[in-house]
Amino acid sequence: MSSLTYDLTLAGLSVGSAAALTGIGLIVTYRATGVLNFAHGAIAMVCAFVLRQCVVVWGWPLWAGAVLTLLVLAPALGVVLERFVFRPLSVLGGDPAQTLVASIGVFVLLVGGAALVWGQGARDDAPELVSADPWGQLAVVLVLAVGVGALIRRTRFGRELRAVVDDRQLAVLGGIDADRVAAAGWAFGSFTAGLTGVLLAPYVRLDPYGLPLLVMEVVAVAVAARMRSLPVAVLVALTVGVAQSQLTRLHPSGWGEPLLQAAGANLFVVALLVAALALPRVGTRDALPRTATARVPTPQGAWIVAVVLFLLPLGFAGSDLHTSVQVPALGVVLLSLVVVTGRGGQISLGQAAYAGLGALFTALLAAGRFPGLPRLPELAALAVAVVLVAPLGLLTGWPAITRRGLALALATFAVGVAVSRFVFAQPYATSGLSLDRPDGFDGDRAYYVLELALLALALLTTRALRRGRTGRALAALRDHESGASAAGVRVPALKLAAFVAGAALAALGGGMLGMGLRAFDPAAYDPVRSLLWFAAVVVLGADSTLGALGAAALLVGLDAGARGGVAAALIGVLAVLVGRFPGGPYQAVRAVAGRLRPSGPTALTPLGAEVRQRLRTSLDAPSSTPAPDHEPRARGAGGKTTPSAGRAVLTTHDLHARYDGFTALAGVDLTVPPGRITAIIGPNGAGKSTLFHCLAGTIRPARGQVRLGDRDITRLSPHARTRLGIARTFQQLAVFPTLTVAENVRVGAEQGRIKDPAAADRALRLLHLDGPLRDAPAAGLPTGTLRRVELARALAGAPGVLLLDEPAAGLDTAEVTALARVLRALAADGTALLVVEHDLDLVADLADVVHVMTAGRIVASGPPAHVLDALDARETAV
Repeated sequence: MSSLTYDLTLAGLSVGSAAALTGIGLIVTYRATGVLNFAHGAIAMVCAFVLRQCVVVWGWPLWAGAVLTLLVLAPALGVVLERFVFRPLSVLGGDPAQTLVASIGVFVLLVGGAALVWGQGARDDAPELVSADPWGQLAVVLVLAVGVGALIRRTRFGRELRAVVDDRQLAVLGGIDADRVAAAGWAFGSFTAGLTGVLLAPYVRLDPYGLPLLVMEVVAVAVAARMRSLPVAVLVALTVGVAQSQLTRLHPSGWGEPLLQAAGANLFVVALLVAALALPRVGTRDALPRTATARVPTPQGAWIVAVVLFLLPLGFAGSDLHTSVQVPALGVVLLSLVVVTGRGGQISLGQAAYAGLGALFTALLAAGRFPGLPRLPELAALAVAVVLVAPLGLLTGWPAITRRGLALALATFAVGVAVSRFVFAQPYATSGLSLDRPDGFDGDRAYYVLELALLALALLTTRALRRGRTGRALAALRDHESGASAAGVRVPALKLAAFVAGAALAALGGGMLGMGLRAFDPAAYDPVRSLLWFAAVVVLGADSTLGALGAAALLVGLDAGARGGVAAALIGVLAVLVGRFPGGPYQAVRAVAGRLRPSGPTALTPLGAEVRQRLRTSLDAPSSTPAPDHEPRARGAGGKTTPSAGRAVLTTHDLHARYDGFTALAGVDLTVPPGRITAIIGPNGAGKSTLFHCLAGTIRPARGQVRLGDRDITRLSPHARTRLGIARTFQQLAVFPTLTVAENVRVGAEQGRIKDPAAADRALRLLHLDGPLRDAPAAGLPTGTLRRVELARALAGAPGVLLLDEPAAGLDTAEVTALARVLRALAADGTALLVVEHDLDLVADLADVVHVMTAGRIVASGPPAHVLDALDARETAV
């Protein structure tokens, strides 16, 4: 027994050493560039193939192939990726979503390219660089970990590396060559990826898909180390490796046997799932509001062309029609990503799991093998499968409530890998399973007609989720999650709804795909497909249903009409360019067309010149003309007079808040009465923003209460407070760029406490946003106009309390004057206003009461003249 334990431990150390190398490379790349390199496994696979090519095919000595692969090719790949893919994104200030898509694009490109060059078959003759004895591999890992740790902690380069990650622009201003630091980080990360690949290749399946996915599964060790600690990553990798090896000695009987065997063979997947779900703070610095642009409209006639192209296969026969059958099914799957990612703005890297579950459940129901349910006809089985899979969307929807950016990507990817490994790859679930087509639709042509009908149903569902109140709420969630919550959108419920709807559509498409192929093929739904589908939808227009259909036709057509891997390579190329054209190919075509247009001046007709002058006058007037003196005094955006006596008072009692041991609020008592303007001033770090966030609900205090009238609202979410009549604006603009001005304001009217159809129009008129400006996209409008849009959205819900965080930021003098007139009118209506503002002149002119904060406490309160004069006197004395 001791000999078996020792042998299994050695085997586990060997696997753990390779996993530790992956963790070291991922952490160094992340700390140097802030990018989680999803292409790490693909680089490992390419290096393993190149070493095999040099040694096995060309007959080179092993040392020569290793030098070329590990010391030349792998670092060069990292430098090339940093220079041509990720440096432009960081220099241009690309958002984290674009960086993630670019990383996935590199993964897809390398996998597709390897399939083109070396084929899709597995190789079992990879050369062995280090013997199976794990001590050599372990020594390499420990030397690398110690060396890199010392480099980061004790050298100038390490200090520069940490500075670049914390703030690249500030580091550059401090004289640090950020490009050199990032290139060095990428070169080392790629070296460790290559080393991982050549060490693993002799002992696992070497093919373009298996090895990259295997390496990506062990990203768990980097996640468990919070993308920072090398010793933790090495320890976790070795521990999981040894534990996975030791589990192979257990052979329980009964129903638990296949499950335990699956866990023993995939313990790194279990670790990835646990780490991704248990550590939501990983990558939170990437979880920023996405800078979206106005949606590029679909070219005229594009839908007519699409309908014609989708009807053309009805005239095909033979293999052409059999291939075409896959396009509508895949189109439905990709529409699920339009709902989740394109409209809802949520990263989902596990849609292939739901598509596979839809196909699997359809096959089980049609075969009478689904527990507790009788055998069903194929079409009924498909419908029931969709109903069964839809609630499973909570597997990714629930983590999405508390995660964004990288953390959400890891969670959804982990769920997809877990479903693939523990369901699709297990014989107890899929052995001997076949899938037929519905009665009457057995032929390819008849089945294609059925698919078109189901595709039309999916398109109508997607359109319903992209239009109207729900569509505007989803767009608000995508563009600015905090702003959507402040507007009254139930963000958690909406996220869950998006993922459930996405799971249902993916299950429908997966079932259609399985019936089209007449079989359940687990390989058709592996996690690599999720990455490919996600990248394809994003690069062809994530919010475009037409883009999803085009992506389906492209993926199926290229792989059927050319050598396998062409579609992946093309999508990868487009994905690495996503930072240049985030609006998809339509934007790229428009940009190129704009450059090709003649640059000479164009003349307008007299009528055109007159229309242009009128438009300019109507657009410029609101941002430069103060509000008229006859501004309605006793009627707010909600359209009804509300005297101060009937309004609830917002109060705080003994409010405390702490951040990582720092006291931000230390016993704050505050009253915001109706019909008055209360201002808070103080130096940076005084606690003003923390107090504001506690009132708005975005921060929960450690102690104390926030009350609205007699109701304790301390634990209520921001959207719940909005529905009680507390609205807010943001210091950093919180508008929804992909919506028009009127749609932005309508979100506030629809989600607020008063559902008044005319409230949005009244708010638009009050802030002078009616006229031609109301239908203009918010993206690209000047700051002053966007401030009014944000305020109008807050007023459209008829709030009783209005919280304004530096409302004058970015405004000129005329715009500040107009804003002050509107705020006085709102106070006269009975609205309670709280203003956090640095402009003391505005505070003196506007506020009824001023509170001064210092070190988390209110140290002075009173009328503006008294408080500000006291501050001036104190500064003069100092």
